[in-house]
Amino acid sequence: MAASEKFLKGQLLLDSGQLRGSFFQRSVILICQHDPEGAFGLVLNRAAGTNAGDMIVADLPDPLKASPLFLGGPVQPSALSFLLTDTFVSGANVMPNLSLGHSLDALMEAGESFSPTQQVKLFAGYAGWSPGQLEDELKRDAWLTHPASLDLVFDTSPEQLWQNILRQKGWQYRLLAQMPEDLSLN
Repeated sequence: MAASEKFLKGQLLLDSGQLRGSFFQRSVILICQHDPEGAFGLVLNRAAGTNAGDMIVADLPDPLKASPLFLGGPVQPSALSFLLTDTFVSGANVMPNLSLGHSLDALMEAGESFSPTQQVKLFAGYAGWSPGQLEDELKRDAWLTHPASLDLVFDTSPEQLWQNILRQKGWQYRLLAQMPEDLSLN
């Protein structure tokens, strides 16, 4: 990777409008890991249409059972990942106060600990890139980048996330944000 390129851990990737017809059309992905070995991310705005309790066999605590499940990406759709935030997250591994976990034990522990400020977002599958693949896609302008925030990850409506971030990025992206998903309706 050239010295001018940087790793995108803790950043968002947005479909730049070039990914029509793919799983990633209008997606917003949080990059959780990015290094010379490749990248790992979770699609924040692709709801599975079911709750975690309907899909995970373990006896989850009630708040987690009712949590919506998101499709984190097309790779290993049975793999569990979760994002966890709280007032203070020791050992946050994605960005300040945001941790990525994959183990059912860690998820159970998080669900059993009482904290009114804790938030958890659950994912089935993930988005992954081999070494250099994400950098190539960025050079082809398939993705836009945007700083991640806890508000965007947890508090913005998934259905509106892509459009809202594009509007935040400025006037040059407003037209893209307003385009219909099916261009034949334009």
